[in-house]
Amino acid sequence: MSTYCEFTKDLEESNHHKKYHDDMYGFPIQNDNELFGRLVLEMNQAGLSWNTILLKQDNFRRAYDNYDINKVAQYDEAKYNELMQDAGIIRNQLKIRAAIYNAQQIEELQSEFGSFQNWLDMQGKQTLEQWTQLFKKRFKFTGKLIIEEFLMSTGYLKGAHSINCTIFDKILLTHPKWKEYEKD
Repeated sequence: MSTYCEFTKDLEESNHHKKYHDDMYGFPIQNDNELFGRLVLEMNQAGLSWNTILLKQDNFRRAYDNYDINKVAQYDEAKYNELMQDAGIIRNQLKIRAAIYNAQQIEELQSEFGSFQNWLDMQGKQTLEQWTQLFKKRFKFTGKLIIEEFLMSTGYLKGAHSINCTIFDKILLTHPKWKEYEKD
């Protein structure tokens, strides 16, 4: 019998929360554009339900050029205004400007460390407070809860799944860092 995290145990297989939980949440991302995309989604969730973001995730991908960091980093005022008019995404000026700024910061990290993922990996095992300080020094619109969810959803912090969750076992196979979480 399969065991799932409490919030998904009674959901239908076709439910978008269930699909996110089973296929994305906590799994490592090894592509800078996809890491950036997850950060954009987590930033946009602030003050809203995750359900809203999941329902709009395809719109975000389209609006932000498939999360192409180099393209987003070059967005000008005309593109910003276009995003502010896009009803398919969250039209919040602070969140949109932060996404553009953060893409520019990731380009700098790529230049210095080879990739955004390398920079994340180099940080080692940090506390949430340490991660939050690191992000606040570099990025905009990255409060503690945003960073916590970003890092849990990408496997850099534990907590995405309970140890008894069937998906936790799948992640252990793909994410060696999680093996140490069993001991915590």
